[in-house]
Amino acid sequence: MPRNKKIFLILFVIFMLIMCWIGYDISRRTTFPGSKGNLEQRIGDELEKGEK
Repeated sequence: MPRNKKIFLILFVIFMLIMCWIGYDISRRTTFPGSKGNLEQRIGDELEKGEK
């Protein structure tokens, strides 16, 4: 394999690993929208917690 092709392949693999790591990090910090209740229910739950 030519030297330029090896360099490109190595840089591509590093880039993809960084992109996968960023995607994983973002997905850990966010909540799936389907797992949340609707807005009115969440607001009601938060108000009840504040009153106790």
